[in-house]
Amino acid sequence: MAGMESGTHGATDNDELASYRLRRERELSSLYATARSLAALGEVDEVLPSIVRHAHELIGSDFAYLSLLDAEGNLTLRASAGTISPEFSSARMPPGAGLGGRVIESKAPFWVSNYREARTLRHNSTFDQLVAGEGLMALLGVPLLVGERAVGALFAADRTERPFENDEVALFSAFADHAAIALNNARLYEESRISVQRLQEANRTIEDQVTTMERAAAVHEALTHVVLTGGGPGDLAQVLVEHLQGMVTVLDRDDRVVASRSSGGAVVGTGREPAPELLEAARRTGRCATAEGDDGAVRSVAVIQAGGSHLGSLSLTRPAAPEPPDIRMLERSAQIMGLLILMRDARVEAEERVRGELLMELLSRQPLHPAQRDRAIARGVEVDHLDVLVVADCPGKSTSDVVRQLNAVSPEWSGLAGEYLGRATMLLRADDVDDVANAIHDRLRHTLGAPVLVVADRIQGQERSRSFTLAQRCLEVMRSLGETDRGSTTQQHAMYALVFDPERSHDLDRFLTDSLGPLLEYDQRRSTDLVTTTAAYFANSGNLSRTARSLHVHMNTLLKRLDRIGALLGDDWRAPDSALRLHLAVRLRELRVAFEGGSSGAEG
Repeated sequence: MAGMESGTHGATDNDELASYRLRRERELSSLYATARSLAALGEVDEVLPSIVRHAHELIGSDFAYLSLLDAEGNLTLRASAGTISPEFSSARMPPGAGLGGRVIESKAPFWVSNYREARTLRHNSTFDQLVAGEGLMALLGVPLLVGERAVGALFAADRTERPFENDEVALFSAFADHAAIALNNARLYEESRISVQRLQEANRTIEDQVTTMERAAAVHEALTHVVLTGGGPGDLAQVLVEHLQGMVTVLDRDDRVVASRSSGGAVVGTGREPAPELLEAARRTGRCATAEGDDGAVRSVAVIQAGGSHLGSLSLTRPAAPEPPDIRMLERSAQIMGLLILMRDARVEAEERVRGELLMELLSRQPLHPAQRDRAIARGVEVDHLDVLVVADCPGKSTSDVVRQLNAVSPEWSGLAGEYLGRATMLLRADDVDDVANAIHDRLRHTLGAPVLVVADRIQGQERSRSFTLAQRCLEVMRSLGETDRGSTTQQHAMYALVFDPERSHDLDRFLTDSLGPLLEYDQRRSTDLVTTTAAYFANSGNLSRTARSLHVHMNTLLKRLDRIGALLGDDWRAPDSALRLHLAVRLRELRVAFEGGSSGAEG
């Protein structure tokens, strides 16, 4: 009966995950379709109702509305969707008041589950009366940003008290980014149309402006297509090159080149990076920065940002300086690239989370439930064939960074990677443990760009937890031995298994007692340092002068100590066989003390 309940619970988890993924796919599909339809609109009066209609359908709230800032800084309701009263439709909020004022000032999303009881907001009595009459309770607002300037806010409201989930806020914010672009394009289009009407004598200038706008609309349509078809940095760079010419380079959050395209052909993973001072200027201002290099080429850089996080940059290199429309095109492309990166990161994080959960289940539960087995098979992993466990550690990087790189290489060995008990861990299938340890080390060393330790262990039967214990303790022993950058196996360090294998702790106690017992007992009783002296003697290859200097004692003191050691262990303690055993004992004791951070059991 317990098995059936467990299986049902696992199936429910699987159903919930599938339902969640299906819902996210529907939401993202709706977001992309909405963005595309907005890109096709030209008039502000067309864009505003379309924005709130799509927002209302996307978030599924009782009603949605959009307010824009007027010349005095008031938020004035311009469009709404859903059933609301005429009085609410004419709502106007003074600067800094209400949830809208909070959103405009912070330029960030904000929500309350009950507006009337929200004490963190500066309330407006007129608007509060409208809220009461409308029965409004839960309210979410996101800013409409054009560059770094907030031009208004988009709201979703419900008449029942409820929180807004992170997924809803992220989806609504992503939609608002598209809406702001569409609204800004509509404003530009409208301004151009008015200019044409007023300045008919300047036909050529007006035609150039219209051409620029059509070109910008074509680029936006092409970039939207990249989003819809799941394209990457290289596809976006190619679209820009086709319209801007020159060379477009995409850098990641660590300022490494991930793609480069030029009008002369495609070159992946190469390209000249912009000067650091140009990157810094773009990051500081949040706008495109342009400068001429020593080689005579003009480089323009637009940063890729989202929620205050730096995600990378786009750079354009041409013989001549770009025109203002080209600059705007580059900046908008950076915004779309930010959306692409966020979408990609969300997918990767969701998959990594599922794989990490499955890894934890495999390491902490036995036997494996059918639902867990199905989850693994769905990802191309045969859990019964996972016969090697790997632990990796890179002090210069976070555990999540190491896990991300392990996830990237895990398909090569039909494996699973994740974080387990604070360690970057991977289960995989391999014939040669030595080869896989070296291969994973080389890959991590290259991708992380820092020294990394990797330890692999062959799983005996289904004892995955024991393999994890051996691997992670062996890694600590390696670090105590001074190793910082190596791929190894627990078998290669078998001579130290007495230290890192918990099941052999008693064997180590007996070995230390048999080998060092008289010295340990004498040191404890007399508060002397005979064990330390023995370790220093072997560490200096029996050279008495170097040993005395390392211990900071006089030669006569050292000789007296060595005589005492001989009296306790026997005069043959320096004979080859006895010395080998004694040297190994003091070294294992040192490792245990370093590994456990305290006195060994033999000393107690």
